[in-house]
Amino acid sequence: MWRWRYVSGRQLHGFRHYKYSAVDTNPLSVYIMQPIWNKIIKIVPLWIAPNLLTFSGFVMILFNYFLISFYDWDYTASGTSPGLVPTWVWLFSAFTTFCAYALDSIDGKHARRTQSSSPLGELFDHGLDSWATSIFVLSFFSVCSRDNGKTGVSVYTMYIYLSIVLFNFMCSHWEKYNTGVLFLPWGYDISQVVLIAAYLLTGTVGVEVWQKPLLFGYYITDVLVILLIGFSLFLSFPQTLYNIHRAHLKKTLKNDSLYEGLLPLVSPVLLFILLTVWVVLSPNNILAKQPRLFLWMVGVAFSNVIDPVRQKGVYLQQPSHQKQAPF
Repeated sequence: MWRWRYVSGRQLHGFRHYKYSAVDTNPLSVYIMQPIWNKIIKIVPLWIAPNLLTFSGFVMILFNYFLISFYDWDYTASGTSPGLVPTWVWLFSAFTTFCAYALDSIDGKHARRTQSSSPLGELFDHGLDSWATSIFVLSFFSVCSRDNGKTGVSVYTMYIYLSIVLFNFMCSHWEKYNTGVLFLPWGYDISQVVLIAAYLLTGTVGVEVWQKPLLFGYYITDVLVILLIGFSLFLSFPQTLYNIHRAHLKKTLKNDSLYEGLLPLVSPVLLFILLTVWVVLSPNNILAKQPRLFLWMVGVAFSNVIDPVRQKGVYLQQPSHQKQAPF
């Protein structure tokens, strides 16, 4: 077990030719958040390793998730008025989410600042991101609460919500796999700001804000779900297809065949098909009985199946005449 090589020699050979390329066009990020990160990075000591910043942010997300789980294991604590989760927990959640957001945004800057950037550092960063994506969502579900017949969202809506978020993450890295460029999704910065605001709102006003209709009988959670679906279907996914098509026209695609271009989608799509069949046909109604454990499993499984896509996206940077199958 201890001699297992998680990264092959062929992949390491591809890493030597790898150059990180990313494009950020989100106005929120470019004009508001990036100036903030540029000021924060100046106070980080040069002796701190960039991966330590990455890992510290992930640990904060994980700790916050387990803290919320302690008070709200079955997503029902916020369904009553007043809620059963202490106010300080929501305020602490806002703090940890902001810190994790900041650390994830400055780790790459710090790596370039200390001249310690590497492909393995990027894989480590995005590997934790693939896991943290689901943790952010699962923590947020405790804010809006599980459906109690009057307010809240159903566990099936939670599953759909989580699947859409993970789908967006998958599209972003599938796009990079084919184009060699990571087009940073607009949804990331927006979701982080919304999540922090939601925690602050809950901590200052109380969970009652989620139990009252906002507009035309729709609750805040309904509006967020509608915005998420609309953002994914009409902005995020079309933008991914457009960027891949543009790379095809410029003849800069990293894959020569349609088969190779679509291959990374097989495992994630198959995973969600099997999980959905399990949810629908489960004789014991597993999602309703153990929503937190089931949704946690969905996030962990997704992180594992999306990992080869990110690895090969780095591997494909080597010269075409040297490419060999990495798996």
